[in-house]
Parts: sequence; C-alpha cells; structure tokens
Amino acid sequence: MDKLYGYAGKMLFVDLGSGAMEERQLTREMAETFLGGYGIGARILYDMMPQGTHPFSEESVIGFTVGPCTGTGAVMSGRWTAVHKSPVTMGWNDSNCGGFFGPELKKAGYDAVFIRGLSSRPVYLWIHDGQAEIRDAGHLWGKSIKETEIALRVELNEPRMQSAAIGPAGEHLSFMATIMNDRHRAAGRAGAGSVMGSKQLKAVVVRGSAHYEPAQPEEFKALNKKMAQHLANPPETKDGQVLRKFKQYGTTGGNTPNILSGEAPVKNWGGSGIDDFGEENAEKLGGPYFDGNYNIRPYGCANCAIRCGAQYQVQDGKYFSGSTDRPEYETLAAFGENCLLNDIDAIIKLNEMSNEGGMDTISAGSTLAWAMECMEHGVLTPEDLDGINLTWGNGDAMIELLDRMIQGKGAGEKLMNGQRAAIQAFGRGAEFETTAGGVEPGMHDSRRSKGYNRIYQFDPTPGRHMKGGDPWSPLDTPNRPSRDVEMMTAVEVLNSAGFCAFSSRGFKKDTINQFISYTTGRRFDLEEQLRTGKRIFFMRHLFNLREGITKKDLTLSPRLNGPLDKGPLAGVVIPSDQMGDDFFRELGWDPDTLIPPREWLEELGGFEFAYDFLYGNTK
Repeated sequence: MDKLYGYAGKMLFVDLGSGAMEERQLTREMAETFLGGYGIGARILYDMMPQGTHPFSEESVIGFTVGPCTGTGAVMSGRWTAVHKSPVTMGWNDSNCGGFFGPELKKAGYDAVFIRGLSSRPVYLWIHDGQAEIRDAGHLWGKSIKETEIALRVELNEPRMQSAAIGPAGEHLSFMATIMNDRHRAAGRAGAGSVMGSKQLKAVVVRGSAHYEPAQPEEFKALNKKMAQHLANPPETKDGQVLRKFKQYGTTGGNTPNILSGEAPVKNWGGSGIDDFGEENAEKLGGPYFDGNYNIRPYGCANCAIRCGAQYQVQDGKYFSGSTDRPEYETLAAFGENCLLNDIDAIIKLNEMSNEGGMDTISAGSTLAWAMECMEHGVLTPEDLDGINLTWGNGDAMIELLDRMIQGKGAGEKLMNGQRAAIQAFGRGAEFETTAGGVEPGMHDSRRSKGYNRIYQFDPTPGRHMKGGDPWSPLDTPNRPSRDVEMMTAVEVLNSAGFCAFSSRGFKKDTINQFISYTTGRRFDLEEQLRTGKRIFFMRHLFNLREGITKKDLTLSPRLNGPLDKGPLAGVVIPSDQMGDDFFRELGWDPDTLIPPREWLEELGGFEFAYDFLYGNTK
C-alpha cells in the first residue's frame, strides 16, 4: 500500500474483559471517505456496537480518535474526540477536546483507539510507541484528576506522558461525567466519563515519538507560517478584535456583554441579564474585571497561536487558595448568571471542583439552576436536597450540592445525571426543564443568536454550541438554509481533521481545506468539503436512526424557544422546528423521516452497507 500521508495508518482495538488487543490497518478508503476523528469513529462504532447496546454494557465501545492534521504541527490542530453511545440520549455521542493528549496519541502510533468490554477491576491503558498494555489502577480509583495525573507520571517515569482520565464523577457513573486531560481540558458532554467508569477504565495514557511529514511539506510549511503569524498578530477587523480578546482574557472576555445583550441565559433561561442580574454583577463576571487579580501565566493547547488558557493563583480565597485554571465562558455562565451567582470566588471553586471531579460544568450548572427554580416555586424543598437551602445565587449551597453530585451521594445521586433524570427521580419539575433532547445546551441563547436552537435540536449530538451550522445570521437572511448547510459541513471537516474551532476567527474560508490537501496529498476543495461534511454528518445521524431515534425524539424544551417577558429579548420566539425543516430540505432529505433519498447517498458514496436498513431491498 502506498503511504497514507497524515495518518498513523493503524487503529488499536482493546477488549477489557478478555485483555485481547488487536491492531488494524486504517485503509485509504476509510480515511478518504470519513476523513478522521469522529467521522471514522462513527463508522467504526456502527459496525462494532449492535443495535440497542446499552452504553454501560460489555458490547459498548468508547473510542479515542484524532484527525489527519493532528500531530503534524499544523497550527491550531491539537484536538481529539471521544466517541461512544450516550447514556443521556441513548444515541450517538462525540465530545471534542483540546490540550496535548490528541497529538501524543498520534505520536504513540495510532489514529484511533477503540475499547470494549468490562474490566473486573480498575485499570488504565498505557500506550507507548506502538506498544499497549492494560495496567492495574486500583491505587488510582477514587483519586482526583490532578492526583491521577501526578501518580501516573511518577509510576511510569514519563514526565511527558499525556493522560485522558476520569475522576470520581465518572467512577460513580454520573451522566455528566467528563474525560479530562491537561488538568482542565474536558471531553465534557453527555456522559463520556460515565462510559469509561462503567468499564472501570480510569485512564488512557499515551507517549510517543512518531513524526508525521505532510505530503506537500513546502506548501504546508508556508501556509503554517502564514497562519501562525496571522493568529499571533490579529488584524484590526471584527474577528481580529475577538482573537485579541481571546488572547488576553480567554473566553471570559465575552461574558459581560453576553449577559447584557441576552446572549447568555439568565435564571435558568427564564430571566433577563439587565433586570434579574444587573449591570454591576455583569461587570463583576467579566474577564476584564477579575482576570488581573488571579492570572499569572497564559498557556495554550498543542500548536496553538492564540493561547486562550491561563493559570490562576488564588490568594486567601473565600473558598479556595492555590493554583487553578481560569474558568471558561461556558462555566462562568452556567454557574454564574444562569444561577444568579455573582461571586467569582465561588465560581472558581465550582470550576476547580468540576475539573478535579471530572464533571461537565454546563450540565452541572444548568441542573443546579433547574433545582433553584424548583425551590423558588416550592416544587422542591430543602428536605429534598439533604437540608441544603439552594436559593438563587447561594454559592455555599451550590458548592455543597455539587460535591454531593460528584460523589454520587444523597440528593446528589438524583441530580448527577442531569435535569431530565432528576425530574424522573423526584417525580416533578418538568415545567422548568431546559434541555435539548435531554442534554443541557451550551450557554448561548437562540433568541439572541438565532441559529443555535436549530443546532441544539437537530444535530446528532443535541445541545452542542460547538457543532456546525449558522448560529448568527438573522432569520430573514437570504439563502440562510444554504449557509446553514455549508457551515455545518465546514465544522464537520474542521472537527474531524483535528482543528480548534477558534481557528475560524483567523483562518480564511479555505484554509483548513488547504491544510488537509497539503497534509494528505489529495485534492480537498470546497466541493470535497461539502461532500465529506455531509457524509460525516449523516454517518453520525445514521447511528441514531438505527437506534430508533426519530424526529419526534429531537425535542427542545419550550422555554428555549419561547418569549421572555422582559429584557432586550422580550417577546422573541424562535421557530426551531421550521428551521430544522428548512435545513433538512436544503440537505435534500425528507424533513419528516429525516432519511435522504437513496440517490443522495449513492452520489456521496460510502454507505452501501446501510442501504438494506434504510430502504429494504428496493433499488
């Protein structure tokens, strides 16, 4: 076989029950059809997992995947993706993450690692330069993320190893449990950590020395240098201003304007930032206000020219003192304005607890906001919450209850699986639910940025603010559905190739396509982006179709679409169902069945295996 540029060319398959391991070749056909990352991951899991497989069963598979540009040194290409079936939706799930784990996995010799089976004891998987072994993790079980990482570095005598690990939340099978790497980078949505926990898999640890030369090295180096310089010194444009703010304050820099404009949800998505939180509190929760009090060192993910992360040093904090990581915008908003909490010290503590416990801050904060509204209206009482008086903005109560959620004890056991599971556990509170398909959505209100609800509701992984589509254009924008589809394909390709979404603020429209072309040596233009992006999107959707998920299951809590009675977004209603129909018609699918015509798949190619399932024996 001729060289497959951009790829390790190998995938590792591990069975924790039997201990068996097998290397398989990544074929050119697979690489060119589904590109990499969750594109290839979705195709593999479709074959490996029988229909109806429970996420915590022996036949359940979790994958760790990277793209063709990961590990090549391409600027902004430090991402990896966890793939699995979600215990929240019982459908497809992928969760994208930054840091250094992804490039190190590629250097260790693999494009993907897929793990099935249930271990009889806690273990971790150690992969180093094409060698893999299952090791005992009994001494690591119960440890925090930081404690686990430190212990692994000492045990393996590998200071440069990278780990993707779970904390106590994953061990207790919380549906909010994350997979964490680099201390605070999280593959965070819809329960990836709980799937690892069900397998008693504490961590996947990687170290490697492989080097990946692009197919067209001179063109690659020239483009890489140009883009790195552009991102390091942003121009005086709108996107350039966003990049400069990212570089200075990370994602926290947008929180204050988001609160005041209505972009950020307030009071469990039912309030107004101006009326319910206030301008003074909004200023307090903005990076420009508090960042200078704590920030001692900026840092970035692998190959990052923006460096939006920061190490904080908290001196004599009310709840926490010591070194920690700057909260991201989603964390600030979920624990802050959505819970009416204006205390940055409490938010830093909640962020540190979530990172160390391995829990998704978006779902955790949103579930606490739901419980607060239930308390406000007498639907829940302190007795339901172990005597904790969870009133709006009560940081002490939030910290106490979050600890119980991470440890899976007391009332925390009822809350640790998210709003929908809590509604079932308590038997009440459905009127205050704010989810997309059962998943608490990202902290961007579609009543302000009009397209998010289409993405929240109809992406194969619901509730995601980082999935593809057009979130910003006004509803009456000409050719909006066409823009929505094209932007969806661009993000599918960006994610599957291994790039950070923030690159879109500095890259040109065709930059990622150029990187893929120069890396792999095959032509990858806008036409190929559209074809590949549609193929990856449908592959993820096909997994859900086989699980029996239909359009009626793609729900959005009424409050997320409905009007507010005050504030800058008062009276705004989002027609997300109609936007979904427009999107699927533009794709060329039946908007009722969400199944494309056979000719559509034949034109894309790569789906011959699914024809019988989708269309029976008809041609």
